[in-house]
Amino acid sequence: MPETGIGLFPDVGGGWYLSRLPGRVGQFMALTGARLDASECLYLGLATNYVEQSSLEELHDRILKAPTRLKGTLGSVSATPPEAKIEANLAAITRLFASDKLEDVLAALDADESDWAKTELATLQSKSPLSCKVSMRLLAEGAVRSSFAEEMRAEYALAGRIVRTHDFREGVRALLIDKDNSPQWDPPTPEQVDGEMLDVLFAPLPDREAWIPFPETGE
Repeated sequence: MPETGIGLFPDVGGGWYLSRLPGRVGQFMALTGARLDASECLYLGLATNYVEQSSLEELHDRILKAPTRLKGTLGSVSATPPEAKIEANLAAITRLFASDKLEDVLAALDADESDWAKTELATLQSKSPLSCKVSMRLLAEGAVRSSFAEEMRAEYALAGRIVRTHDFREGVRALLIDKDNSPQWDPPTPEQVDGEMLDVLFAPLPDREAWIPFPETGE
């Protein structure tokens, strides 16, 4: 997920799903843009089964033949996954990403002497401070939302505003257009991203402009 590297945030439900991962894995992923492989997805509960690439065609054929027997079909082709690499860092993630305040996370990583912490600190220091603070607030609020539809309403309003910011334009330029990978963020530091900036971005839209489920029954 490159979102904090292009001035965006983990959208399309990121605030809902990432905030519900074990410990502080969601916050770690949202801030750093870390990726999970299949075994890690299974370990964290994002996936229900692990299927080898060589078994996908068989799985596809079985589902087509018996679509109502999905659970049994998945079980019959599932394999034992390799060790989830993220498990080794889970305690560090929980400890170092414990705060919902970006400055605290950066300070915790800076104070830790492990190579892993130094790598993650360098990663965070390359990201948009605005996007990082937006992402942290999104997950904090997403964790207590009552429904996925509520989450989508919030993210729709947020997305419409953040794409107008300097950091989104600059992040897309640096990563996707000029590809110099040297974005100049504004504000350049976390301390300069204040609560008022975030409040403006997170303000709900008027009812006539707000996102609604389709169909309107919410199903």
